[in-house]
Amino acid sequence: MYKRISAVLFPVVTILLIGSLMWGNQVKGERDAIAINAENQYQRAFHDLSFHMDRIHSEIGNTLAVNSASQGMHRKGLMNVWRITSEAQSEISQLPLTMLPFSKTEEFLSRIANFSYKTGVRDMTKEPLSENEVKTLKTLYTNSGEITKDLQKVQNSVIANNLRWLDVDTALSKQKEHANNTIIDGFKSVNKKVETYPELDWGPSVSSMYQQRSVKMLSGMPVTEEDITRKALKFADAGNNASCQVTENGKGTDWESYTAKVQSPNGKPLSMDFTRNGGLLTSYTDEREVGAKKVSVEDAMNKADQFLANKGYRNMKAVSADPYDNLVNFTFVREQDGVLIYPEKMTVRSALDNGEVIGFQASDFVYEHKDNREIPEAKIDLAEARKTLNTDFKELYNRKALIKNDRNEDTLCYEFGGRINGSQYRLYINADTGLEETVEVVKDAQAGIS
Repeated sequence: MYKRISAVLFPVVTILLIGSLMWGNQVKGERDAIAINAENQYQRAFHDLSFHMDRIHSEIGNTLAVNSASQGMHRKGLMNVWRITSEAQSEISQLPLTMLPFSKTEEFLSRIANFSYKTGVRDMTKEPLSENEVKTLKTLYTNSGEITKDLQKVQNSVIANNLRWLDVDTALSKQKEHANNTIIDGFKSVNKKVETYPELDWGPSVSSMYQQRSVKMLSGMPVTEEDITRKALKFADAGNNASCQVTENGKGTDWESYTAKVQSPNGKPLSMDFTRNGGLLTSYTDEREVGAKKVSVEDAMNKADQFLANKGYRNMKAVSADPYDNLVNFTFVREQDGVLIYPEKMTVRSALDNGEVIGFQASDFVYEHKDNREIPEAKIDLAEARKTLNTDFKELYNRKALIKNDRNEDTLCYEFGGRINGSQYRLYINADTGLEETVEVVKDAQAGIS
């Protein structure tokens, strides 16, 4: 009997054993193939990074080498620096450096990219490189040369010693300190060197991109929790029986704020965020459930417009609508003297079951709002601006608008809405130069809003 059982089981066990060995070899082969592919990708990204850092150094040198009156070559060189720096940033993102302190170097490259782009896209025949910008480029030339040399040292060690990036990945994931890991030590050395570089004059357009909003930017006096309670109850039109719970956020930091939750006896809670300085409302949320769609986007827009007016936000105009399911998001901007002030915008969310506003986000409005914003006079008239348009562009409307240009400067434009190539667009023509500042496509749902 045992012979019969063993005669049956032995072949079965043998087949299972052989199968498991084959499966194990197959899994090991697949794992090795994935590891080889990952290593190849890491090596390619690293060597490309070293190459592009050398190119950045060369292109900055080329830009400085030409005559100060060669605006065309300056623009070409700066745009090349921007393009190559963008590629270097992409290659850094492909390397396993998330747990390695390399943020200062990444920020340094980001600032080079933004500086070269914002300087290169302007009309350099009218606004050539300034003395400060040339000085900044000279410093960048020196700094990029130092970074290039350090990366090339790491690169030479990688090639000479056949070092693997997968070992770096493993070491970082296990949070082990490998004193003899040339790659990790090399990148740490580069980052420490960048930390010692003095702050450069990047110009206002680039510096503003890295300027974080804080309570210090607001001129109002600090408010108390009692002030917030009073403001929240008033905004919510809550009765005497409503309760209000106030929470202080970010105490002792540059982002101090308050969150107020108003609860009426028979309603859903309302949540509001206020700035500490001035007690300005930055967001509002009605947490009620939204039913099935019953009203049109146009009806909801009219109610949103009335809601803002009732809450003290005067002269606001809807410029876009983005409906989804049973909700719609509107973008409103303030209008002054017939000019739309796009920096002073807020997003309003409305429910399409009854058209009522159930929330808004007003941070941009709060930090950009000026009671009497100075609006410059247009140097060209509407007819001159219209000459810039494509001859196939079918104009539907036009109006004046104040926008932020690529250098983060207030710029007066003529806004033209119209259709071309089967789609609707908004084009912004600079009211001083007649040049296109920006163009944006208009979604079908927004087509009726102008």
